[in-house]
Amino acid sequence: MRIQRVRRSCIGLTLELPLQETVAFQMASQSQSQTQSTAPPKLLGYQTDGFFDELVDDKTVARPDAELLIERINRLPAEELLRRQKAIERALYQMGITFTVYSDAAGTEKIMPFDIVPRIVSTMLWHHIEAGLKQRIKALNLFLGDIYNEQQIVKDGIIPSELIDSASAFLPQCVGLKPPRNVWCHVTGTDLVRDNTGAVYVLEDNLRCPSGVSYVLQNRHVMKKNFPQVFSASRVRPVRDYPARLYQMLRGMAREDINDPTVAVLTPGVFNSAYYEHSYLAQQMGVELVEGRDLVVEKDVVYMRTTDGLQRVDVLYRRVDDIFLDPDVFRPDSMLGVKGLMSAYRAGNVALANAPGTGIADDKVIYAFVPDMIRYYLNEEAILANVPTYVCSRPEDRKYVLAHLDELVVKAAGESGGYGILIGPHATKKERAEFAEKISENPRNFVAQPTLQLSRMPTLADGKIEGRHVDLRPYILCNSEDDVWVMPGGLTRVALRKGSLVVNSSQGGGSKDTWVAADPGQSVAIDEIS
Repeated sequence: MRIQRVRRSCIGLTLELPLQETVAFQMASQSQSQTQSTAPPKLLGYQTDGFFDELVDDKTVARPDAELLIERINRLPAEELLRRQKAIERALYQMGITFTVYSDAAGTEKIMPFDIVPRIVSTMLWHHIEAGLKQRIKALNLFLGDIYNEQQIVKDGIIPSELIDSASAFLPQCVGLKPPRNVWCHVTGTDLVRDNTGAVYVLEDNLRCPSGVSYVLQNRHVMKKNFPQVFSASRVRPVRDYPARLYQMLRGMAREDINDPTVAVLTPGVFNSAYYEHSYLAQQMGVELVEGRDLVVEKDVVYMRTTDGLQRVDVLYRRVDDIFLDPDVFRPDSMLGVKGLMSAYRAGNVALANAPGTGIADDKVIYAFVPDMIRYYLNEEAILANVPTYVCSRPEDRKYVLAHLDELVVKAAGESGGYGILIGPHATKKERAEFAEKISENPRNFVAQPTLQLSRMPTLADGKIEGRHVDLRPYILCNSEDDVWVMPGGLTRVALRKGSLVVNSSQGGGSKDTWVAADPGQSVAIDEIS
């Protein structure tokens, strides 16, 4: 997809609430507090259809942290929910959050799909997720430092050497790199799903240039206007400090002898699908947004061209893929990178987030070995489990996959964005036959997983509330091995098409605001309401 335009002015957008609704909510809240024995509300007219639901149980009774939200939804007529949905869409359009899917020949400008019903994550569940993500990032950083240097995990037989050598994302040009504090993945977006029991699984890791955090921030901006009383009463943890935390992390990556480092965001340019995010984060951090053509390397030092001449750049938050970073080292035809950038990086004169070479940990075959990495490097069991995965390069796994294509989800190792996937139960006989041929020709390129019954959520669809499947992408910032921060929330992606399991926006998916309930004493987002 491609962002069509960028508008930076998003302050002052409001969604008006009728006075009578505010009064009605206050009366209902007072009544609820006075009657402690009141039964939790049911979501009227809603069916879970046998799926695990994030907001209600199998009898459509609101889960504890969602009671106020469900009560408010019940009190709002369907036409009012639809009115608010359209108001949010207008606000998002005014913010410039529009995109075009690359494959869309029409090239029409579209609003980033958004659903009005927020996801609520309980405190207990969030503690589990947060601990699991910190553990996973720690192991992945150790793996990356090992695989580009000693490769002890390969020598000890934990990961077969041929899987590393044959991975397109393993970059020999990065062998010997040792980033400061051994941090390779400074910014990570990890995709999580829940099955029909409510158990949380890691679906995939995104360590190269994970996108979507700008939608988290903008979703919150419009959502807090939509249910302000429920938002306040639900004690939602804030997310708006993400740009400040990102900026402080980036500044801390600079050489210790530089007192006031210059940080910039390196973008491929306006035609990139995540360009809106690049410009938004640069604006929020108060740093320059630069393209490769704006930079030059002299004597292993990176400079950006300005009207006052060359200015040194100490840290780059790069949103350019590894192989386009430096035409002298990677692809010689790259017009997006900077000649000499890798030489400056190796010399320690510029810091890059994320470090080049992290893509090997995004490989879906290597993903299958992350629990082994956690045991190997940390001597711990994984807190967050992987989805059970068949590695097609293993003869026994491949034999099983080919015999059960009608039951499995097959993924290409290097693809993302919902592409290169076969959902066996929903595929035609011809599609399964084509994938069987691809697997047989290049087994290293494929993994397969059981078809999980992904959790669902109430979603406004065709003017009424219906269940739709969701996943969750939290964002993690890593300063050092012992300094890892997980944004309390993340991007809840929703498959807006009925019955679909594919949540990617390029495949018809959308997003929701994610509310994490605060523990006593934790900061809450009340101050975000303005």
